[in-house]
Amino acid sequence: MSNGKTLIAYVTKGGVTEEAAREVADILHNKYGLEVDLINLKKNASPNLAQYVNIIVGSGVRIGKVYTEALRFLEKDFKDKRTAFFISSGEAGDAKTHDAAVTKYVTNVLANYPNFKPTAAEAFGGRIKILGKIVSDSSDMAKVRAWAEELGKKFTQ
Repeated sequence: MSNGKTLIAYVTKGGVTEEAAREVADILHNKYGLEVDLINLKKNASPNLAQYVNIIVGSGVRIGKVYTEALRFLEKDFKDKRTAFFISSGEAGDAKTHDAAVTKYVTNVLANYPNFKPTAAEAFGGRIKILGKIVSDSSDMAKVRAWAEELGKKFTQ
């Protein structure tokens, strides 16, 4: 196992979760010197985890549900891994509903996956597209970058 090798496994439909994953990867690599691999779970549902010390799982939310591909990935054995989790959701991007989104899509979801004990978890704003047109965008890459900074500190201690 290489020291600090990090996997960011994500599922995106509207693109904002992938953007967040790339922001996190850039900070972990450029500021903290971690080697980071990005994997879209829709393209590779079962990457080999043996080579990774850190694993971050990111998912969008649609119609009140975290994407199935991310939930299946959370069933894996993360023993001896440092982990983190984030979601992208329109609800999380609104200060009035952020805490409820964290409870619903982070706390309650992760309670079903006892093998996944994250060092950090967060809910970020999302983006809604209808027929390819953005109708709502509550994404906040500054918040994603701040979370990645904190995560980098935890992953390099």
